[in-house]
Amino acid sequence: MTTTKDIWVLGDYRNYFQSRVTLQILARATSLAQRTGGKVCAVVFGHKMEEYVGEYLAHGADKVLLMDDPALKTYSIETYSFLLTRLVKEFCPEILLVGATRFGQEIAPRVAKQLKTGLTADCIDLEIDDRGRLVQIAPSFGGNLVARIITPETRPQMATVRPGTFQELAHDNHAKGEIIALPLPDDMPKEKIRCISSEYKPSKAKGIERADIVITGGRGMGSKGKFKKLFDLAALMNGEVGATRPVVYSNWIGHDALVGQAGKSINPKILFAFGISGAIQHTAAIVDADFIVAINKNPNATMMKMADVAIVADANQVCSGIIRAIKEKMRD
Repeated sequence: MTTTKDIWVLGDYRNYFQSRVTLQILARATSLAQRTGGKVCAVVFGHKMEEYVGEYLAHGADKVLLMDDPALKTYSIETYSFLLTRLVKEFCPEILLVGATRFGQEIAPRVAKQLKTGLTADCIDLEIDDRGRLVQIAPSFGGNLVARIITPETRPQMATVRPGTFQELAHDNHAKGEIIALPLPDDMPKEKIRCISSEYKPSKAKGIERADIVITGGRGMGSKGKFKKLFDLAALMNGEVGATRPVVYSNWIGHDALVGQAGKSINPKILFAFGISGAIQHTAAIVDADFIVAINKNPNATMMKMADVAIVADANQVCSGIIRAIKEKMRD
């Protein structure tokens, strides 16, 4: 099919005020569109979507393709994937980007299969090469390598993007764009699964992607028991706990806390790195941290060289000392 130069971003608004991945992708799509010469378009399905449409325009979208109907109030993978596939075939975008959330990981592969095109999952960066193709950059082989992937023939070029990878644009109150409201097609598929009821239960945790203070730990903490001290420190500092890949793979903490090319990219105001040597898979995900405090016995560790403050000491002992000092200060 003959494609336009447009870049589409599938809007995931269901947890809008906590999950900013759509806005982050819109920001990157805006810079990519400067290379391709196309427009940035947000695609939104749902009901009573006026608020979110305005937000997408204010954060970089040139236009919004909107299907607003009571039948779309409840998310259905069959319906949403059918509609997205239909719209892609009709409007022929060059690129389609989706957040690598559970929602995106479910719908993107289905749409790619229906369109018979390629899909790169969990990208940590996106570029446009000299031939105008989307370079999809993603970790591979458990994060040991970073692959640069292109889709040379089929269109659209599709990728899911890891939350926290890009910085969203500032809200522009004066932004204007085109809103294209479309009706549901007559040949909607009959849903095989029907949602009877649903209830949203927000997590008390901010998540390491949005935390201002992140306490990260590596094998230098010594053991799973000692690693748990980081949770005590995080609670005292109103922060979140992150970890390196060896720690996660040793089951000291869950995969959601993995900071690195095979996990999450973060940009806290303050990052503490306890017992982390600084493998490239990890450091690539923390380059946007404003201020780094590293604690390690090895003064030549990569993390120590990256740090704004480097403390040559046992990570476990320093962690215990900071906890003790904070508690004493609180008692004063």
